Amino acid sequence: MDWTNELARRAERSRHPALQTFYQAGCVSGDTPLQDAPLMALDIETTGLDARRDAIVSIGLVPFDLQRIRCRDAFYEVVKPGAPLSEESITFHRITHSDIRQAPPMTAILDQVLKVMAGKIMVVHYRAIERTFLDRAVQQHLGESLTFPVIDTMQLEARLHRGSAQPGWLARLFGRKIESIRLADSRLRYGLPPYSAHHALTDAVATAELLQAQILHHYQPDTPLRDLWY
Repeated sequence: MDWTNELARRAERSRHPALQTFYQAGCVSGDTPLQDAPLMALDIETTGLDARRDAIVSIGLVPFDLQRIRCRDAFYEVVKPGAPLSEESITFHRITHSDIRQAPPMTAILDQVLKVMAGKIMVVHYRAIERTFLDRAVQQHLGESLTFPVIDTMQLEARLHRGSAQPGWLARLFGRKIESIRLADSRLRYGLPPYSAHHALTDAVATAELLQAQILHHYQPDTPLRDLWY
């Protein structure tokens, strides 16, 4: 994907002012070394895994680079979802009915979220969740689709520990150990400390630290973005 041109095309077509501003901020080119890229870790917690019927309940964003994580500039918000909380989701992310009672709806914070994300290269652990749920929220509330470049730390772990093509069942058939690429298990491989999981801001920080460790051990700081983003 040529993300620079894609965002420019969307800026020309977008009708909503918040999305116009977001796309007009663009992004750095794919030739940009990772050490020079404006990175931002993103994590969201949801009522479930199906963006067609589930909804966002919290979002965490934290800017960082390969040397430091700027927690002082982090963004975190609990959101009142459009879908009901289930007992399973409450157990999973520990956000309760009382937590969301006074929380703003997603539509009330979308402009701010887009402003925080504008111009950044988002870093996530499993892009199918963050990008899909945010796109769904924007479609529901702003009437347009949302896309943006991401570096997926889960995909980087899959490249390193699972290969690019062999399915899990085939690996098991030949007795090959399947490495877990979950966030907590991936962090353990690099000696990173365990954090309490499924809190959007904590997981965003954990994802930022994981990318820093991945680059330190397996890549170079001058690796161009085009080798890593999706």
